[in-house]
Amino acid sequence: MAGAAETPSMSDGIARPAVDHDELAALKVLGLEGARVREVKLSCADLADRLDASTQTASRRLQALDDRGFVEREHVSDGQWVAVTDRGERTLQREYEDYRRIFEDSASLALAGTVTSGMGEGRHYISLDGYMAQFRERLGYEPFPGTLNVDLADPARRERSAMEAFDAVPIDGWEDDDRTYGPAACYPATVEAGDDTSEEAHVIVPVRTHHDEDQLEVIAPVKLRDALELDDGDEVTVHVAER
Repeated sequence: MAGAAETPSMSDGIARPAVDHDELAALKVLGLEGARVREVKLSCADLADRLDASTQTASRRLQALDDRGFVEREHVSDGQWVAVTDRGERTLQREYEDYRRIFEDSASLALAGTVTSGMGEGRHYISLDGYMAQFRERLGYEPFPGTLNVDLADPARRERSAMEAFDAVPIDGWEDDDRTYGPAACYPATVEAGDDTSEEAHVIVPVRTHHDEDQLEVIAPVKLRDALELDDGDEVTVHVAER
């Protein structure tokens, strides 16, 4: 976990991409057309028909999605090739998880990966009084001063963004005489390693514009490496659920 600046758009301590409802509707159409998994060819007129909007409006929405990094486009003589970017896919995944929360009793994720050594930053930041006091109050425990770092497998990397649609425990940013420390979001989790499971843990995500989508940082009241007898390269599954 590292200190970071707060993003402009936040809800429940979670950073949200800057996409409005009209642009999201266009992004959904592109996803339904297959642009999430491959380039698709379409014209603004085609998109306008799907959106029940004018060609000019469809063009503006595509341009906005392109400008904000949700899609990539290549113009050709009879239209354009459009592909949804990783950022666009994460936005669609969050929307999907929101609907799951409406129609299902609960939502959960099982994110598989391997244990890896971190840079040691987690130990420093978690131990700071400004964070530790909030952990004790909001999580109900004092975390071991360090994080369990998990490199996610390919499928889990794609699914990870869905976690951000879950309700998180917010950890506020704060400052001291030397610097400002950024906010974070904590998601209740359990860590499964073979036949052993650590029941009380949280995935901690710094609230910042960019963070490593390929890795999870997990905190717990115990040293998870010791409790689950883990070494670098061991396989684990981090189960994240609604709180």
